[in-house]
Amino acid sequence: MSFFKKIITSQLIDVIEWTDSSANTMVYRYDRDGKEIMMGAQLTVRESQVAVFVNEGKIADVFQPGRYELSTQNMPIMTALKSWKYGFKSPFQAEVYFVNTKQFLDLKWGTSNPVMMRDAEFGMVRLRAFGIYTFRVSDPVAFLKEVFGTTELMTVEGVEGQIKRTVVSALSDILAQSKIPALDLAANYDELGQFALNALAPRFAPLGLKMESFVIENISLPQEVEAAMDKRTSMGVVGDLNKYTQFQAAEALRDAAQNEGGAAGMGAGLGAGMAMGQMMQGAFQGGAQQPAQQATAPCVSCRASISQNSRFCPECGASQSADACRDCGKPLAPGAKFCPECGAKQ
Repeated sequence: MSFFKKIITSQLIDVIEWTDSSANTMVYRYDRDGKEIMMGAQLTVRESQVAVFVNEGKIADVFQPGRYELSTQNMPIMTALKSWKYGFKSPFQAEVYFVNTKQFLDLKWGTSNPVMMRDAEFGMVRLRAFGIYTFRVSDPVAFLKEVFGTTELMTVEGVEGQIKRTVVSALSDILAQSKIPALDLAANYDELGQFALNALAPRFAPLGLKMESFVIENISLPQEVEAAMDKRTSMGVVGDLNKYTQFQAAEALRDAAQNEGGAAGMGAGLGAGMAMGQMMQGAFQGGAQQPAQQATAPCVSCRASISQNSRFCPECGASQSADACRDCGKPLAPGAKFCPECGAKQ
């Protein structure tokens, strides 16, 4: 091989490939180092990659995973642009972009500020949420046109901010449309995640991106609301407050009896014991009280004993607003407050 031919050969690229050594590279522009690509060169596109050729600012050809020999047969658009009608081997200049189409995993999202939500039970509440998501490049051509353009290297950090802001912006709509009460959100994380995945898909499709999964790890209420819920839960656990008060009084009395602090401690214990005894007596008496009996009166028609405030007799159904004495049944003048026969108050 002559010296001149070696120089020409050294300026041509005959193998084009890219191996990703990172975990977050989305697009890599192949470095030609000023050389031209040889027609007939070998192109290797690995799984989870797509090779995009750009000639003079236009997308020339797109190659899916596989091994190719660059020729007029494999590069129809480039052939038309260069007018290689006879298929001769000639070097050409083109930008080659390798687009990573794998899933990018374990990316975190969260609400920097609370999201307002209208709840049927609590009214207006403020919610905070966080979780993880995964996405991939679904349309390399659209992604090239809309996002990375002619950037030499595009990483996940380049689109992560846009994705997070889009998620948080849509979260309030997602929670409102789901119509899930705030107390039931924790039991519906999977359903909410799927609902969010379907709602976010149309927002990322124009960018050539697809969100593969959306996981909600936690949705939290304000601390004040959570504290009130804890108190309400505690009341439910306690159950009968009268029995709980009696138990607390008995515990306090036992602790006071075990006090060994000398004469002063004995006096304090005695006073505490007396106080606890009074509390227990009040608690026991309060628990033993029976509801007051309602006043009764005879029915104006059948004379059955019924409640004094009844408007109708439950035995005969007679109206109790008739102008008759409740005690003796004698007729009364309209509006009379006392019976003229027996003197009973009406």
